[in-house]
Amino acid sequence: MRTTLFNALLLTSFLYAGGSAWAAAGEVTHLSGTLSVKKPDGSSKLLSIKSEVQEGDMISTEAETYARIKFVDGGEVVLRPNTQLKVESYAFAKDNPKGDNVVLSMLKGGLRAVTGLIGKRSQDKVAYQTSTATIGIRGTHHGQLLCQNDCANIPTVTGGPPANGLHVDVAGGAIVLRNAAGEQIVNVGQFAFVANNNTIPVIVPPQQGIQITMPQSISQNRSGSRGIGGGEQTECGL
Repeated sequence: MRTTLFNALLLTSFLYAGGSAWAAAGEVTHLSGTLSVKKPDGSSKLLSIKSEVQEGDMISTEAETYARIKFVDGGEVVLRPNTQLKVESYAFAKDNPKGDNVVLSMLKGGLRAVTGLIGKRSQDKVAYQTSTATIGIRGTHHGQLLCQNDCANIPTVTGGPPANGLHVDVAGGAIVLRNAAGEQIVNVGQFAFVANNNTIPVIVPPQQGIQITMPQSISQNRSGSRGIGGGEQTECGL
């Protein structure tokens, strides 16, 4: 009994110290459609508004589903339909910048992201990973779309689907695209493309760029203030 009580107290202390692998990294704030999560132990469940998102979670949106997640440092992402995002790491302690660490892996689909406090004070501690490149940030609002023969519904100036690979646009700050072939800084207002991990990232002309957009109902804050958008038709920008 004494050993059991000691272990319980030790676990409680560990949780309050912020070292728990089960601590929430963020929560779902906006949702339209079906959103699910696969946990590190292999279990799966559906998520709803106010559901917690934790480190190690693989989050998936179904067709026609958009979801917005707000992280504990104030950072946010909006996920497009048929997107898979894994929260590889989300370590944040308000008074301990040295412990900051954010790694989000997008396996498929697309998203828009705005960095929070970690992105402002520890820019080198934030990374968005894809199969073609890693995106480092410099305090940013950006969009990313990974096409893998699944972007037929995305409009382009040519009328055909976007090329397979990673498409990005930057609405605020800057990002750095890195892969095995090299790196490319993408500044506000610019667009870039990465064909694969062995092809150097390149800037593309604005008229050929792919801007990742989101519905206003998901991208705009309920208070009416501007949120994470993309800027075409009925959709709003940051």
